[in-house]
Amino acid sequence: MAISVVMPALEMAQETGKLLAWRKKEGEIVTKGEPLLEIETDKAVVEIEAPSDGILAGITSHAGAVVPVGQTIAWIVVPGEKPPIASAPPTPTARTNQESAKAAAASAQSAAPASASKNITISPKARRLAKEHDIDIAQLTGTGPDGSITTEDVLKAKESSGDAKKIDAASAVPATLSTIARLMAERTTKSWTTVPHFFVIRDADARALLDLQKKIKAKSQSSQTIAPTITDCLIALVAHVLERHPIMNASWANDAVRLNSNVNISLAMAVTDGVVAAVIQNANKSNLAGIATQRSAATERARSNRLVPADLVNGTFTISNLGMFKVDAFTAIITPPQSAVLAVAAISDRVVAVDGKPTVRPILTLTLSSDHRVIDGAKAAQFLNDVVEAIREPELLLPL
Repeated sequence: MAISVVMPALEMAQETGKLLAWRKKEGEIVTKGEPLLEIETDKAVVEIEAPSDGILAGITSHAGAVVPVGQTIAWIVVPGEKPPIASAPPTPTARTNQESAKAAAASAQSAAPASASKNITISPKARRLAKEHDIDIAQLTGTGPDGSITTEDVLKAKESSGDAKKIDAASAVPATLSTIARLMAERTTKSWTTVPHFFVIRDADARALLDLQKKIKAKSQSSQTIAPTITDCLIALVAHVLERHPIMNASWANDAVRLNSNVNISLAMAVTDGVVAAVIQNANKSNLAGIATQRSAATERARSNRLVPADLVNGTFTISNLGMFKVDAFTAIITPPQSAVLAVAAISDRVVAVDGKPTVRPILTLTLSSDHRVIDGAKAAQFLNDVVEAIREPELLLPL
C-alpha cells in the first residue's frame, strides 16, 4: 500500500512550508525513520523522517517549492507498485505561463473594491504584515501555491511603495544571511514589536547548585551515563517551580490566555548561523538523567543541522543560558506564543554581605522577561523568587 509523504504542520497557524531539499532521489529505497527531506517554516529548518519503508516515488514538489500543509509531495511504495495517479509538477514553461495568467488576473481585478479581499488566499503572517503597513492585499499578485499571497509578496509591495524606512527590520535582512539567521531575525523582530515585554532581575547564590552538580557528575561518571550540566540542573529546577506557577507556563493565543498542562522547556542553543530552541518535553516529569539525555541529543542534532519536528514543537517556557560566554547579565526576547523567558548569566565570585559580613560567594544573575498581557509584575517576582530559592537549596527538588 502506498504511503503519502505530506507537508507537515509544525506550528500553530502554519499554512505552508518551503521544501529545501530531498535527502533521497526518486526510485531510491528508504527506511522508516531515516532523513527524507528538509523543510523550512517560520520557526526553523527541520529534517523530516520517512514515514515507512519502501521506495520513494511520485515526487511532485522540488527544492524551493512552497507547499500547503497537508499536501502530498511524494509517495513511498513497495517494489513493483506505482504511486497513485497525480498531476505532474508544472514545467518551468508552464509555471511561467501560470504566473503570467495570475498576474493578468490580478491586474484585471485591481479595480475591484477592497471588500473582495475576503476571497483572497493569504497566509496569516502576510496578512498581519500587510495590515501593519496599510497595504491593500486586493492589489497584490500572489506568487504562492494557487496564487496565494506570501510574506515576500507583501514585502515587495512595501518596498515599491517608497516608504522603505518603515519596513519591518526582519524583512530588510540581506539575502546573504543563512536561513536560520533570517528566521531568527524575523521571529525576534515580530516578538519585540508586538509583545509587551517587562523584566525582573535577581541574583542567586549558586554555591549549593555547584556542589550538587559536581556530586551528580561524579555519580554519572561512575555509572557511565551522561553527566548533567548546570543547564540541565536549571531546566529541572525551573520545571518544578513552574508547576507551582502555572501562569508563567501559559501562552497568549487568539487574544486570550491559555494554560498549558505540560511543562516543556525550550532551550536556546547557539548554532553556526544563529540560535534555535530545542524543546525538553515534559521536563517537570523527567528526572535529571532524562533531561540531560534529551538535551545532549538535541544539542548534537542542532549543531549538525539535523533537528526533527519533535525538537521544536510545544515549548511552553524558554531558558537562554549564556553563562559559558562569561556574560554578567542580559535580557532575552520572548518566543510567542510563550509568555516568558529566563536569561541565565555566568556564575562568578562576588563579594556579598552574609550575616552583616563581606563574603565571597558564587553568584548567578537571572533576568526574567515576561509578557504583560499574561503576567503581572507581582506574579513574575514571586516566580523568580522561588527559582532563586530552588537554586539556593537544589537538593529539595533534585535529591541525589
